Amino acid sequence: MTRTLATTLFAATLGFLCWLPAAAADCERPGEREVMAAEMQRYQAQMDDDFAAMDRLIGADLVYIHSSSVVDDKRAYIDSMRSGDVKYHRMRMLDSKLRIFDCLALMTGTASFDVTVKGQDLTVDLRFTEAWVKREGKLEFVSWQATRIPPRQ
Repeated sequence: MTRTLATTLFAATLGFLCWLPAAAADCERPGEREVMAAEMQRYQAQMDDDFAAMDRLIGADLVYIHSSSVVDDKRAYIDSMRSGDVKYHRMRMLDSKLRIFDCLALMTGTASFDVTVKGQDLTVDLRFTEAWVKREGKLEFVSWQATRIPPRQ
């Protein structure tokens, strides 16, 4: 390894290590009850078409992967409900497991949603993974990915 490359790698590593405490300062560990309360608030906001609450609860960097494989960002996700294309009537979490890592909360589980999509009423049973992050004192919903559970035969 050349001296210049070694010096560059050392400087880059040192810069990264100096950056870590600043990044961690913006990150807080959420409590389990706090995450579950936020999740229930999100469900209620979606069923009530409470777009102001959704805007507060959903992070600007949301990646929402529907069970249909359609991917939405925050704006597209909220706009699908605002336009009336999607209306959530009932959202039930059937089971869940919550794991918290520093400022990140990951939840996996199953849920059943009664929803109208472009005029078609559906009951969608899902297995999901979602993420919440607590930044600058605020818990934000930042990721969702769902897979439909096939009907029992």
